[in-house]
Amino acid sequence: MKLRIEGNINEYYVQTLCMIFFPGEKFSPEEEEDAHWLHLTVTDGEETISATARLCYEGKEATAEKTLPLREDMTVDRLRKIVIGHVVLTVAGELLHYRPSWGMLTGVRPSKVATELLLKGMSKTRVKKALSSDYLVIPKKAALATDVALHEQRIIGTPDVRDCSVYISIPFCPSRCSYCSFVSYTSKRLLSLIPEYLELLVREVAEKLRMIRELGLRIRTVYIGGGTPTILDAAQLRTLLEVIAAGTDIAALEEFTLESGRPDTIDAEKMAVAKAFGVTRVCVNPQTLCNEVLQGVGRLHSAEDFFRAYDIARNSGIRCINTDLIVGLPGDDFSTFSATFDKILKMEPENITVHTFCVKRAAEILRQGNHVYNLRGGDAGKCVDYSQIRSHEAGYLPYYMYRQKNMVGNYENVGFAKEGTEGLYNIYMMEEVHSIFAAGAGAVTKLVEYASPQTGKKSVIRRLFNPKYPYEYLESDAGASHIDQIVAFYRERGL
Repeated sequence: MKLRIEGNINEYYVQTLCMIFFPGEKFSPEEEEDAHWLHLTVTDGEETISATARLCYEGKEATAEKTLPLREDMTVDRLRKIVIGHVVLTVAGELLHYRPSWGMLTGVRPSKVATELLLKGMSKTRVKKALSSDYLVIPKKAALATDVALHEQRIIGTPDVRDCSVYISIPFCPSRCSYCSFVSYTSKRLLSLIPEYLELLVREVAEKLRMIRELGLRIRTVYIGGGTPTILDAAQLRTLLEVIAAGTDIAALEEFTLESGRPDTIDAEKMAVAKAFGVTRVCVNPQTLCNEVLQGVGRLHSAEDFFRAYDIARNSGIRCINTDLIVGLPGDDFSTFSATFDKILKMEPENITVHTFCVKRAAEILRQGNHVYNLRGGDAGKCVDYSQIRSHEAGYLPYYMYRQKNMVGNYENVGFAKEGTEGLYNIYMMEEVHSIFAAGAGAVTKLVEYASPQTGKKSVIRRLFNPKYPYEYLESDAGASHIDQIVAFYRERGL
């Protein structure tokens, strides 16, 4: 698709709006011809902002115009984006006969706008109406975003500059799912790097924990993620957990998560080690309980393996279990998904996270020649609605949510929890309320000076990247990774 833009417009923003309707679309350089094009003009007046859009797609054209008055409750830049969103959604919707459920909201955090409006003093009802009228979000999604925002704010409270969390990366898996784009190693040769990787990782973890103590910071959550952290054997897992226990007060943590992920890596010995070292939350993820679908996406485990692993985790005494499910997997439909969801509800995990199938450009499934981008999503919408209705009926609350590009049907990922068991790290990380100190290959430390939207200020966020791949990480001096930059960040703030 070729874009022709006139006026004060962020081209990337326009591209993200187009991707709602044309997932997987590539944008042509200005000098090249393309049968598909969008011409967009924006005019800033003294009292109004106007936009005109003309779209040509598959030989058909549509035109839309929109003018909105300047508003005291909204910046000019925000209003300009809304005007652009209205005209792009109008022309694309007319040609494709499609209305996106999230309207023009394209960012990772669809509840962000709801949070801003709530903190300005708007009532829940007014926030929902604003999301629908200004951002063209359909009513049930506006209600979901508002509910999530309210739940998040109750949990977040007033962040303290000394709060932080720790993320530890284990980028290895027993096999690679066809839809996965994470950096994770699966071959026997690469899995042989684990002992050497773990040796360097525990050095970095120990150094980061020492630095946190010296800065006088308070660790609220620890999250061991991947990959699949339980690909470590019991002795290796003990080695890692011993270093964490030696470097922080485990009893003072609000949450300690071990992302077990793949049921085929879970056994009683590993769960006993996790429990002994204070892990309070594990993730046992079936994705689906349909064996044919599991095989189709490259998962090595069966539904029966999941039930076995879940029982082991439950019997370990670890108090919180999360299960991940994916809506819209190739070969899945409403019948198989609803059957999966009903079975999961009967098991009563504390957390259920429902993802919408999303394919990144690095995923194996695309190299297999599969056409997986899906605008309307087939049964996905019914499945998403079913999960949200049934979760509510079973007493689960939506506590965090995020979206990604090229999600089937342009839907969302939602975490549901029984009250008091919310995955806190997920909220702290997604809402960027305090610093996240990360260790391991591909890990990103995020230094945060939080500013509530209520203040009108912007949070200060700096990202420090570890080497992406394990073999690069093994060649690095991970023990001293970013320590000087982190210390300087906090010294600048008087700590």
